Amino acid sequence: MRPDSLNPLFAAAKTLKGVGPKLAPTLDRLIGRDARVLDLALHLPTGVIDRRARPRVVEAARDQVVTLEVRVVNHQPPAQSRSGKAPFRVLVEDDTGTVTLIFFHNSAAWIGKMLPVGATRWVSGRLELWDGHLQMVHPDRVMTAEDLATMPAVEPIYPLTEGLFPRVLGRIVADALVRVPVLPEWQDDNRRILRGWPEFHAALATLHRPAKPADVEPTSPAHQRLAYDELLASQLALASVRGRLRAGDGRRTLGTGAIADRLEAALSFRLTDGQAQALAEIRADLAAPERMLRLLQGDVGSGKTVVALLAMVTAVEAGRQAALMVPTEILARQHHERLSALGATVGLVVELVTGRDRPKEREAKLAALASGAIHIVVGTHALFTDPIAFRDLGLVVVDEQHRFGVNQRLLLAEKGTAADMLVMTATPIPRTLVMTVFGDMDVSILREKPAGRQPITTVLIGAERLDQVVAGLARAIRDGARIYWVCPLVSESEHSDLVAAEDRYAALREAFGDAVRLVHGQMKAVEKDVAMADFAAGRAQVLVATTVIEVGVDVPEASVIVIEHAERFGLAQLHQLRGRVGRGAAKSSCVLVYRGPLGETGEARLRVMRDTEDGFVIAEKDLELRGEGELIGTRQSGLPTYRVARLDQHGALLAEAREEAAGIFADDPQLASDRGVRLRTLLYLFERDAAVRLLAAG
Repeated sequence: MRPDSLNPLFAAAKTLKGVGPKLAPTLDRLIGRDARVLDLALHLPTGVIDRRARPRVVEAARDQVVTLEVRVVNHQPPAQSRSGKAPFRVLVEDDTGTVTLIFFHNSAAWIGKMLPVGATRWVSGRLELWDGHLQMVHPDRVMTAEDLATMPAVEPIYPLTEGLFPRVLGRIVADALVRVPVLPEWQDDNRRILRGWPEFHAALATLHRPAKPADVEPTSPAHQRLAYDELLASQLALASVRGRLRAGDGRRTLGTGAIADRLEAALSFRLTDGQAQALAEIRADLAAPERMLRLLQGDVGSGKTVVALLAMVTAVEAGRQAALMVPTEILARQHHERLSALGATVGLVVELVTGRDRPKEREAKLAALASGAIHIVVGTHALFTDPIAFRDLGLVVVDEQHRFGVNQRLLLAEKGTAADMLVMTATPIPRTLVMTVFGDMDVSILREKPAGRQPITTVLIGAERLDQVVAGLARAIRDGARIYWVCPLVSESEHSDLVAAEDRYAALREAFGDAVRLVHGQMKAVEKDVAMADFAAGRAQVLVATTVIEVGVDVPEASVIVIEHAERFGLAQLHQLRGRVGRGAAKSSCVLVYRGPLGETGEARLRVMRDTEDGFVIAEKDLELRGEGELIGTRQSGLPTYRVARLDQHGALLAEAREEAAGIFADDPQLASDRGVRLRTLLYLFERDAAVRLLAAG
């Protein structure tokens, strides 16, 4: 049960002062879900407006925010103009000079009330020199001396959303901060004192009420304290999952090598050194009495699937079964087609289970799984639904695991008695994010590409030259090439200027006729299968698609990929898409079509894609340019999302938190000690409730 002391934080945001029926939905939009007091308390400023400078006019710095004490000299209403855009001017002065205050679209009555002629007022805003005269356009604040006493000298700047004004949000956040209780200290006192970190409540107060601009920096003691709280909660949660998956007695899974050796001999290539090393690590884990929980991380085309197949064969040799779970039906069918063909050469029975199976067909498959007649099963999330039972599930392989949540991993693993688990990702991930997303796992990395993989030439082309791209495709089609054309949307939206897949399909169909097919996520599964089959067989040469082809689609004959609106994609996604080509003997190319003008970050991303194919280099650059959220995609199930920690700034803290979490669980696996109980409060505070439930379940 969540501690009662935290209940005020989980109350709806509409219980805060000034949040009525109109404002509550705006806060929900800001937070991205039903907003609560906690969400507003952890909605931290991203910068400040420093209003500490209070000079005389003659001393005031130009093009900076200043706060001036002035007398109102006169009002200068706008002259009549056809455009109606002339401003209202107010001349103010002190003993050293004059400043003109400029107001657009403010009523004369409001200005007269706020700035009566002859009155002394404090005005705060950016001071500029225009046409030889000092002016301040729309002062941020117009105050009496009494108002000045309540104005924060360093004003926090918060992320906003449409319809939400800074001062309104500031008042709401201030009320949320009042609701934060003083909580028992869960951090190690020695670490906290050595670092100069404040207590939790004081850290929040410092960030929301900074005394100086440095207080809100990611490197400030207050921000570091809260970041470490969040990272430690995340690492404790991952440690609890590891403990649960490895709880109890594991089983040794010892293969004979009889099937694996024959299968490896039947392959048309030799394993790379990296594949052989990863396979040796996996087999050592399988043979150990503890349950395996290992991540196989490899760049696009590094040969993870073969390693996974040989690992599954080891389980079969030991008399057990294996399951391969993938995120999409297209990928499941491709894996099944490839694995069943390889398996047939050595007597392996490989079956496919998806949500599209007919009732009688499904019933027969379930019976074969339960009897052990099926050695390896491939499927989507349908694999972990209740009716499916195995005779003896020994190894679970999860492909593109970041698309599945921790709970789904647990459900599938628990279908076997002490089943080992291998998860795979083709998204190269920097070391800090490996600890974040996969912190509950040991890691094997494939850095080499199998022999025969072709280099891919990447070019950048502005959208205004699209006709040249289409002309180039015409030549490639005449030469027999197969081409992907990727668009970011399915159909045209009035809210977006992105080119839609359906519109592009129509245009290319007009140019190239029956050589063009379309695939996107909203099509019926049968229609997608037909289009993919036509492209794979060469009956079609151009496949217009959304990012449904991002993961695992394998047509070796495809040698060109055009990605339209490339500036709208994250680097990791561009790298995944590019990996759909370069899989066969043909020289391959990737055309990134962008619409300018590009910002500095957008230009840097596309340059990285042009200059390197190394997924690990790309991943590190992506983390540097866009942060951890973009690296793995949107907030997919199972991904930790941080509200306070920034991995580009707090990577060292993450490593420290992981090490401390491991030590805590080694000494106190149930978090039953005095500090353990306080750490449970931390888990609830940062909503790692599932970890507490795992602890309670033993």
